Amino acid sequence: MQIVDLRSDTVTWPTEAMRQAMALAQVGDDVYGEDPTVNRLQELGAAMLGKEAGLFVASGTMGNLVAMLAHCGRGDEVILGNKAHTFLYEAGGISALGGLHSCQLINQPDGTLILDDIRSAIRPNESHHPVSRLVSLENTHNRCGGVSLSAEYTRAVGDLAKEHGLLLHLDGARIFNAAADQRVPARVLAEPADSVTFCLSKGLCAPVGSVLCGSKAFIQRAHRIRKQLGGGMRQAGILAAAGIVALETMVDRLAEDHARAQRLAKGLAEIPGLELDPGTPFTNMIFTGLAENVQLDTRDIIQRLAEYGVRVGVAGKRRFRLVLHYWIDDAGVQQVLQAFQQVLQG
Repeated sequence: MQIVDLRSDTVTWPTEAMRQAMALAQVGDDVYGEDPTVNRLQELGAAMLGKEAGLFVASGTMGNLVAMLAHCGRGDEVILGNKAHTFLYEAGGISALGGLHSCQLINQPDGTLILDDIRSAIRPNESHHPVSRLVSLENTHNRCGGVSLSAEYTRAVGDLAKEHGLLLHLDGARIFNAAADQRVPARVLAEPADSVTFCLSKGLCAPVGSVLCGSKAFIQRAHRIRKQLGGGMRQAGILAAAGIVALETMVDRLAEDHARAQRLAKGLAEIPGLELDPGTPFTNMIFTGLAENVQLDTRDIIQRLAEYGVRVGVAGKRRFRLVLHYWIDDAGVQQVLQAFQQVLQG
């Protein structure tokens, strides 16, 4: 039985081209800056995001942590959303390891933060308050349904931050999905940000890693922070080789995942017992809940779907997240629809 794994786009496997590139990669000692494949990946990633330099890191979580520690000092404050991945799912690393204070604003359904809320959150420059140092946005926004932020909105936040002497970091784990949705190059979405991180190991299918991008001076600081966090890898070109293939071959096809998400959502909406979130899917994520008349609970649904070779993610007590990616084809979409139909109506 074919397994259709929709729990996340992090479950993607490397393509055959990536495996070949990894096997043949030129390597050196990246801690010394001598791995040519890592250097090429960093240069390519920075160019695609419109920044001066890049830094290969082990994960998106590490990329966000390195960025915030490079921008901020202990006791400084980061303004971010209450549904931000950094706040919810990164183990409190900015506080535990960086001594940073966070100010959580309410994320709107479209993933944005209200500009007046950001403005009101900026602290006065006096001794009773932490120093407001950084604003952080997320694009696409995971917990707001995978919605993408526009270049115009990000520019408005960037202008506001600069007006008050703050910096802007962009958690762009899925920024290439956002670019596909907004139909602009990723560099346009990243342009207002002082730093941006993107993941290679989600929809781009590489097995490991993210790239943090920014100015040369910023990346120099970030390189030291990466070392402090134990992120200095040696012959990392074996991993970076897959990332290069990902950037060269997987970015332009992300719209296919979005199109399949639309088809899957349309089919799910026709199955009694499912209630899709308004607007879903915005990119490659579908969020859906169970109707009140469904007696099965989330655990029952997941177990029964597994019997049909389908895996989905849990997004709440009676809610699911389904994420489309390269390894879900048209037959997989049909398998998912048939599985839900059998479980809920069989």
